[in-house]
Amino acid sequence: MAKIPVGLQLYTLREEMKEDFVGVLGKVAEMGYQAVEFAGYGGIGAKEMKKHLDGLGLKALSSHVGLPLLRNELNEQIEYCLEIGAKYLVCPSSPKDKITDPAFLDQLMAEFRTFGEACRKQGLVFAFHNHAHEFQQIDGQPILDRMYASVDSSLLQAELDLYWVKKGGADPRDYMLKYKGRCPLVHVKDMANDADGSFAEVGHGIIDFSGIFAVAEEVGVQGYIVEQDRCYNHPPLTSVKMSIDYLKSIGLV
Repeated sequence: MAKIPVGLQLYTLREEMKEDFVGVLGKVAEMGYQAVEFAGYGGIGAKEMKKHLDGLGLKALSSHVGLPLLRNELNEQIEYCLEIGAKYLVCPSSPKDKITDPAFLDQLMAEFRTFGEACRKQGLVFAFHNHAHEFQQIDGQPILDRMYASVDSSLLQAELDLYWVKKGGADPRDYMLKYKGRCPLVHVKDMANDADGSFAEVGHGIIDFSGIFAVAEEVGVQGYIVEQDRCYNHPPLTSVKMSIDYLKSIGLV
């Protein structure tokens, strides 16, 4: 059976990509990443982006698209994803200051149904990427679980960020199994063994990835996506190379 592809969330290299978007894509491909997840396109049109990806042997797995763009440019965002060959359109976050309000959450989930239906009609999959604040509770239920219970799986899938799952107080492996069949993408992000539980290169922290990777096929994971929100001890390009080198060392790539 083919290995699950390993991609990079390009937000990790956001500063570098401001200087040379296509050049950085080339460096990502050279490191051995097979795919990318976008967080903006650097002003490059979809047809041109697809040519760059094809030339570098990179697959577009998915794209993070924030709420303002989902609300105001949904069709354009869907069209871009279709043009570059991405299957997943992902909402990257929820409003931290409002998400504990049940009325707001209900309204947001109504919007998610609209986004999900529009994506489904055009052959895309709409998904949500969590942070730790969705593990706060409403009426004894974690907000993230309430979100997924509120919207049919045909309209909303999970992109579980394993670091933020752990930061939120849950076990990443258990949470993946909880959403078996509904978790096509996971963010592979490690946690440093320090007082803050800060970000670390994959394989250089405390998260048990061996147990996670062992159940990924059972869960139905279609793509691993490396991300490091902030790189503390190394330049970002060095950090993402450390992560892919670790994944190579354990035979994941």
